[in-house]
Amino acid sequence: MSGREIGAGVISAEPVLRLEGVGKCFRLYHDVNYSLKERIINWRKRGYELFWALKDVDLTVYRGETLSVIGPNGSGKSTLLRLMTGILKPNRGKIVTHGTIAALLELGAGFHPDLTGRENIYLNASILGLKRKQVDQIIDEIIDFSELGPFIDNQVKNYSSGMYVRLGFSIAINVNPDILLIDEVLAVGDASFQTKCIDRILRMQREGKTIVLVTHNADIAASISDRILWLERGEVKMLGDPREVSEAYLKAMRTRPEGSEFGTREIVIEEVEVLDGAGYPALKFSTGDAITIKMRFRAERKVEDPVFGFGIYDQMGLMVYGTNTRLLQVDIPWVEGPGTVEFQLPKLTLLDGRYYLSVAAHTRDGQVNYHWLDKLYFFDVQSPGRESGYLAMDCRVALRSGE
Repeated sequence: MSGREIGAGVISAEPVLRLEGVGKCFRLYHDVNYSLKERIINWRKRGYELFWALKDVDLTVYRGETLSVIGPNGSGKSTLLRLMTGILKPNRGKIVTHGTIAALLELGAGFHPDLTGRENIYLNASILGLKRKQVDQIIDEIIDFSELGPFIDNQVKNYSSGMYVRLGFSIAINVNPDILLIDEVLAVGDASFQTKCIDRILRMQREGKTIVLVTHNADIAASISDRILWLERGEVKMLGDPREVSEAYLKAMRTRPEGSEFGTREIVIEEVEVLDGAGYPALKFSTGDAITIKMRFRAERKVEDPVFGFGIYDQMGLMVYGTNTRLLQVDIPWVEGPGTVEFQLPKLTLLDGRYYLSVAAHTRDGQVNYHWLDKLYFFDVQSPGRESGYLAMDCRVALRSGE
């Protein structure tokens, strides 16, 4: 793997985590002895079987890379992260790491319940190798990011799950690790804090940090990762391009975003087509191509002053672009029976990615939805690779010397 540019960050060819033939097994006991007497009597009789949580995993994570790990429950995702941190040791194979590691694992991991939030900051940071003077320099930033405010001097055993996440994530990102490992615990926080965490992850990417993220949300993984690892029953099912892996995973899990449909159905959108510049149905476009969104509808009765519109969304569900006939100042006095509406974009300015399409018919004030098809359609865009982000813009460079 050669170094390549991702926005402002660079992925190096230098490995920082290497797993070679790694396997991890646990004993699953058949009988449970609840009393000391039962343990003494049955200590030789107790049967068990070996459960291999991970089997022969080969993986290299490169400096500056963001790798997401997805998979169903019990696939070995969290076990993999614990092996990377050194909390668990493999039964087979070996793991080599280069650089300091900070990990955000299950709720409360590394916290002493009888200590306050402030005291646990010092405790966690010391485990990660920081001295008290170093923590003194960053503790205000940790507290500010966590938004715990007056609760920071309360015992953490009185914290909610969301407060645990806030404190743990704030510590992990502010000790300036070379490698950040994050388990599914981000799903516990509220929406605003999740957004804040993702923003900080994006900033760390720009700073060239290495991030390994375990998540059930394949869409988020596809949006922020350089590669995705799909684990299935302890084995590597797929590893590679984020979009390809996430789509294959969602299809296999039967949870591929199918969107939703609702409305009074006084107007029914019967068919939606995404067309290329020649008017043919297409799902793949290049930046700069023409694209048309065509809707065939039927009004069961005469509907006055309707509005038709569409929205384009990224894989995280954020609107990238949207418009409608009202915003475009196209008045439709009334519709009845069958009809079509076409939105023509002569030059698609979107960059690389998979985009989801919503279409709708509603009243002018937006209070009544006749028919709304939310993210039921998608198309892919490939760009030349000269820009990062969502949009291609006309950017020109002027270089002068002697000024």
